[in-house]
Amino acid sequence: MAHRIGKYTIVLDQPPSILATAAIGSKKEREGPLEKSFDFICDDPYFEQDSWEKAESIMQTKAVNTALGKAGLQPQEIDAIFAGDLLNQCVGSSYGLRELGIPFMGVYGACSTMAESLLGASVFLDSGALNRAVACTSSHFCAAERQYRFPLEYGGQRTPTAQWTATAAGAAVLGKDGPSPYVRAVTIGTIEDLGITDANNMGAAMAPAAAVTIQRFMEDTGKKPSDFDLVITGDLGKVGSDLVRDLLLREGIKLENSHTDCGLMLYDLEKQDMHAGGSGCGCSAGVMCGHILPLMREDTLHEIVFVATGALMNPTVVQQGESIASIAHLVYLSTKKEGGAV
Repeated sequence: MAHRIGKYTIVLDQPPSILATAAIGSKKEREGPLEKSFDFICDDPYFEQDSWEKAESIMQTKAVNTALGKAGLQPQEIDAIFAGDLLNQCVGSSYGLRELGIPFMGVYGACSTMAESLLGASVFLDSGALNRAVACTSSHFCAAERQYRFPLEYGGQRTPTAQWTATAAGAAVLGKDGPSPYVRAVTIGTIEDLGITDANNMGAAMAPAAAVTIQRFMEDTGKKPSDFDLVITGDLGKVGSDLVRDLLLREGIKLENSHTDCGLMLYDLEKQDMHAGGSGCGCSAGVMCGHILPLMREDTLHEIVFVATGALMNPTVVQQGESIASIAHLVYLSTKKEGGAV
């Protein structure tokens, strides 16, 4: 059974195995440096559907079915699926997964959703309540823009601090037993708010939450960033990445070369017009499920701290003058089932 160390971190005594992963993307993701990390890319943002929202549902369906196929499992062999997206009432997930007949836990953590779904599935597996589970997350640029900012037809200009919402989905199949990588520990984030009100600067809004969660994990475990191959955030982009390093340095924690960000990995900021980088919960889902977790399975990476961040807001409260609250959840992944950093 899981047990708590320090005040915020939960160590999983029976670390779940990530049996298989899959990542789905679209045109912008094909043009980026991680093109070959995706299992399927569709250049049509509609994914042959008649709306962007339906396209996102198709992305989730394809991500889950592809991951299940890699694991050699059928939907009826999965005890529960933890999934979420950016759309109101998580319709990308619920409509995309409704035909699978898998018990469903809808998850919303904005761009932190991939970490939150992994976290929830892992704790349930460690408890013995489940034997197999799926964690899945997606986002769609066009659908998110329509919901959170302006319709694309409006042709609004993007500020230099703005990030590009990924049209991507990622799914991971987890089991109580299996090969590496394993989910060894998790840190559940707290809601942080330093008063940022600019909805076009998500990096600045989310960086404080990332810094707090990373600091708490390091203090709880007695570790430092250099003990890990990567401390990977998602998705702070360029602005937020610089801020989180500065915030942690003030607390005596040096991220240095161990830190990277999914929003900086998914796209080429020099060749693609992404301003401050990528965002959307499909960004970290695609990078983790398509790139990072496979590298761990190949034994290229061994110790990873994944910290996904999310802005807990909607257009209405921002227009009413509210500041942007944020959250960051942490998942510690290792190729070792025992020993290692925790």
